[in-house]
Amino acid sequence: MLPKKTSLVGSCLAVYLLLSALPAQAGRLLQWNFNSRQNQLEFTTDEGVQPRAQLVTNPTRLVIDLPGTKYGRKQLIEPIVNASGVQSLRVGQFDPQTARLVVELSPGYVIDPNQVKFEGVSPKRWRITLPTPIQQSEAQGDSTTGVSVPAPSSPVFRPQPSAPALPAAQTQVQGFQVTGDGFFIGISGDAPQIQVTKSFDRRQVYVELQGATLASNARPTDTLVNQLGVSRGILSQSRPNPPTVRLTLNVLPNSGEWKASSTPDGKGVIVIPLGSTPSSDAPSPDAPIGRLNTIQSVEIEGDRQLVVRGSDRLSFSGNWDRASGGFRIVLPFSKLAPNFRGPVLTSTSPLLQVKLRQDDPQTVSIVAFPASGVQLGELSQPSIQSLILQLRRSGFQTIPSPTTRPTFPRVPNGRQVVIIDPGHGGPDPGAVGIGGIQEKEIVLDISNRISAILDQQGVSTVLTRTSDIDLDLAPRVELADRVRATVFVSIHANAISMARPEVNGLETYYYDSGYDLARMIHASVLQTAPIRDRGVRSARFYVLRKSSMPSVLVETGFVTGAEDAANLANSAHRQRMAEGIARGILQYIRGGS
Repeated sequence: MLPKKTSLVGSCLAVYLLLSALPAQAGRLLQWNFNSRQNQLEFTTDEGVQPRAQLVTNPTRLVIDLPGTKYGRKQLIEPIVNASGVQSLRVGQFDPQTARLVVELSPGYVIDPNQVKFEGVSPKRWRITLPTPIQQSEAQGDSTTGVSVPAPSSPVFRPQPSAPALPAAQTQVQGFQVTGDGFFIGISGDAPQIQVTKSFDRRQVYVELQGATLASNARPTDTLVNQLGVSRGILSQSRPNPPTVRLTLNVLPNSGEWKASSTPDGKGVIVIPLGSTPSSDAPSPDAPIGRLNTIQSVEIEGDRQLVVRGSDRLSFSGNWDRASGGFRIVLPFSKLAPNFRGPVLTSTSPLLQVKLRQDDPQTVSIVAFPASGVQLGELSQPSIQSLILQLRRSGFQTIPSPTTRPTFPRVPNGRQVVIIDPGHGGPDPGAVGIGGIQEKEIVLDISNRISAILDQQGVSTVLTRTSDIDLDLAPRVELADRVRATVFVSIHANAISMARPEVNGLETYYYDSGYDLARMIHASVLQTAPIRDRGVRSARFYVLRKSSMPSVLVETGFVTGAEDAANLANSAHRQRMAEGIARGILQYIRGGS
């Protein structure tokens, strides 16, 4: 059994930790989730992984490398909301064999490295809990925040030197805009030193402005581009000393080189492909600071798309908002038109609500909340003055209450005991998904319903927990052994990034003797509840490996999925899910018929 918690260890500048002696295998990073209420990061791979951790300062960030693991997608930056001192989570491919997760702290915050805790839930699932970040001024002024040094025989993770505040920069970056032939970065102050480089895999172009900081009214942005071979543009404060602002362009590996130069008046930087010259439709140097784009309309057209129209070229970024559970579109250098009104919604509209807000004098945000059965698709820019968010009706979400009870197979006489194991509980909510739904609450409700159905069919059931309590993994398995259970069924809900609402479906896991049980439960659920099929899979979860009877773990859907989250929040759907699982258990006990 893996140790429940392990402290980080290492040296004083770049500190590494080998978390556990697990065999490293080639695998994929499947899902991750940052629980802002508990400052807790959880991630899952499809193979056993041996993570390494590194605490880096200036600015402070926790870097977790997963050797032998593929991320397989473009780098993703997720803002973390409602988390004191934590700014964002960055997920990407560090090198061809290593996936990387980076927890970025807010500027001016640090953490005590000795209080970072790791929990190996299984070889494929890890949970990292961060202490509450504190401001540097508090850390420096409180002599009691030092980390005690253990005996010399123990490795030491020494506290990092506090990162200095950003030095005063001579250049302030106001933001960037997409032009007809490249990009325009608005600046004020002195002209910066400019450096253009490409990543080793040639998929990213880095435009670095040295001696520059983001202006107080500017924010890090992640903007869809989809032109000139560039898919996204990401503006961020990459280094505090020397202060450096970076524009990252995600490009195709075979794309050409890029160049960047200051405008003659020193009020901007133009970024264009090598060999090109700026065209006449490039914004004036004062555009990002002086002239604002006016958002003229936000409308639902054809029941299939949300259309945003502006008076000028639109820059934008879009991502799922953890706090509200809606999809947020941010429009920099924009203002709402006078007497602006949003779309008119009815009871049959594909969106439940659309919130429009002027966040600050030059930033507009739009938050869209999909109705039941609606999946949000691609956010694209068909013209320089419009955006389209695709709306797709899945046909899965509206679940009528069953008019008749499903029939359940009779079971042979004799003592049959089924352990039903609702995952997580107490201070551990499990996965937290769209609209704030919590895994621990969903799976407890489904488990109680399964137990009631089996009891009606004469099968004794024992739940590992019947209320919202904290329960470790070992006691769950020990209970099953004590009551000499016939089968062990663990109930969970899946999760992946909030930026992946298109990932939905049922997964059923088994180990060793649990295959037939998993196959029957999986097939029964697919016949009973409207959910996508993600297959039956083998896994080495602790509760499966350590149990002495046929055991399965059912992932009842993704709380981060647009389809599954709406379903799991629906009582009728949870009843259907429970009926499908119970019928599969009964079929297995009866002998497969």
